[in-house]
Amino acid sequence: MFARWTAAMAVTAVFAVAPAHADAVADFYQGKQIDLIVGYGPSGGYDTYARLLARHFGKFIPGNPNVIVQNMPGGGSLRAVNYLYNVAPKDGTTIGMFSRNMPLIGLLGGNPNVQFKPRKLTWIGSSSSFVNDAYILIVRKEAPVKSIEEARRADLPALVLGGNAESATGNDVPIILRDTIGLHVKQVVGYPDSTAIFLAIERGEVHGRTVDLSSVKSIKPEWLKPDSGFRVLVQFARTTRHPDFPDVPTARELAKNEAARALIDTDADAETIARKAMQIAAE
Repeated sequence: MFARWTAAMAVTAVFAVAPAHADAVADFYQGKQIDLIVGYGPSGGYDTYARLLARHFGKFIPGNPNVIVQNMPGGGSLRAVNYLYNVAPKDGTTIGMFSRNMPLIGLLGGNPNVQFKPRKLTWIGSSSSFVNDAYILIVRKEAPVKSIEEARRADLPALVLGGNAESATGNDVPIILRDTIGLHVKQVVGYPDSTAIFLAIERGEVHGRTVDLSSVKSIKPEWLKPDSGFRVLVQFARTTRHPDFPDVPTARELAKNEAARALIDTDADAETIARKAMQIAAE
């Protein structure tokens, strides 16, 4: 259910009292700096989107404040949300960008590390709808299996995939693929951010990862070239094959049975679920 939430970012802010008029807003922000807290490390997909946003965001705010990106990785971006809620100034000078599943995690409860109430955050929007994206399983050429058919065989070595925090998309999707299509997989978790996982793949610490296609295009576009040696084995969070990968099957096509297909189809509604969680949190 979590695939689409990491591909698109939620941007939040904590405000005490908003100025009532445009002139008052301009007076407030004139000469000030807005800190944009990113819940992941430098050079990853979130960091790239945040720096793109920071380049233009101040132009649309009265007073035209500078927007400065600060990275705060940890817990699949949970650390950043906790910081916004408990530590950051509540005057509109600190905003954040992090995984879209954060409001849902906060609303559901049950995670002792959650130290925020989603309804008390001001939810601004999202930088992506995921409409033209895909979640993919990509592996290096030295991986012990070369196709999704081999990756589903229990008599062959398991794919070792990198991930970061509990309940993060990169950890959950391989489990769903294991249960729905029979992916033979082991996980190495605890990497602080996406960049660290990419580096682990390059070093050969792990064979690959599940990740959104847009991040690979932004951070590691050379991996998608025909002669790169990297292989995309399966697509997730899509009901049809992405145009860039017409020969790569979707998880839905490979589902072991109707129950597995139903679980995969549930993920197709993740965008709606995530947006609804944001709407509920904003009420």
